[in-house]
Amino acid sequence: MRAVLSGDMPRSRVLALILAVILVALALAPFLFPGVRTVDTAARICVFVVLVASYDLMLGYGGIVSFAHTMFFGIGAYGIALASTHMGRGFDALIVGAGAGALVAAALALVIGLFSLRVRAIFFAMITLAVASAVAVLVSQLSGLTGGEDGLTFQTPRALSPAFRFGDSLLGVKLNGKLLVYYLVFVGALILFLLLLRVVNSPFGRVLQAIRENDFRAEAIGYRVVYYRVAATCLSASAAALAGSLYAIWLRYVGPDTVLSMEIMIDILLMVVIGGMGTMYGAVIGATLFVLAQNYLQALMGSASGLVEGVPVLPQLLSADRWLLWLGVLFVLSVYFFPTGVVGRLRQGR
Repeated sequence: MRAVLSGDMPRSRVLALILAVILVALALAPFLFPGVRTVDTAARICVFVVLVASYDLMLGYGGIVSFAHTMFFGIGAYGIALASTHMGRGFDALIVGAGAGALVAAALALVIGLFSLRVRAIFFAMITLAVASAVAVLVSQLSGLTGGEDGLTFQTPRALSPAFRFGDSLLGVKLNGKLLVYYLVFVGALILFLLLLRVVNSPFGRVLQAIRENDFRAEAIGYRVVYYRVAATCLSASAAALAGSLYAIWLRYVGPDTVLSMEIMIDILLMVVIGGMGTMYGAVIGATLFVLAQNYLQALMGSASGLVEGVPVLPQLLSADRWLLWLGVLFVLSVYFFPTGVVGRLRQGR
């Protein structure tokens, strides 16, 4: 286990238990929680764990603030969509689309990093925001290629379609292509997460943390700070693009609002802060809590509002229409009580 986790153990029994529960729940989600909505929620958690972990590589470990992460996410998703549209519904299209998306994302990150990582952090953040906004507008306007605002709907290989069956049923779950897609997303996300965990616990990751703490001292002892930051940006962009590829395969649809929205960028930031910056396990905790809140908080509030019917003010406060308000309150409380994130707090309380 220590080798699999690259020596980065949870260092807290409570944290280890929580991570084990999340892993088992995601691994057996189609059988433990049968249903279209619950399996879709589990798949989104898998994708966002990788997306948040890749962003934490930049922010938490490298101290690099970027607002272009959804752009890399979208590049990977559109790579799958375009390859599947022009090459047909085959696994070769998925491989070419995912590989091309990761390479394009890395190349774009390299160009942005080389020209802007030499300036102060706030200017780099503004540059990435401008580039991401320009790419989102460009994707919306190139309707002949990207489908514009309507996006692209494409077909995946027959083996990954709901109509494909490789058995009758197991524990009441249909053995079809949708189940194979879920486990493709789960296994892909698990491999990418373990690779990112290996990166941050390698000598390269240690240098990144040294640069985050004091870039002048790291430069003084011989490390090329700009090169390390550019490399971290490229690795992060590639991982985000691969997460976008998994998301596109799961949805079989991509669009500007689905993969390029600034709301997704804000969600990523919230997940990183909730889970804990500079901890890969924080991506797991943050993504799980946030996606579950997005999908089920509104329904829970509706049920709570019905239970307190007749009590003054409470039904209005607990109305399902105000779920975003309470999501914000929960975020403020989490920052107040867990300033270092859930993972940081659990490790401190060991």
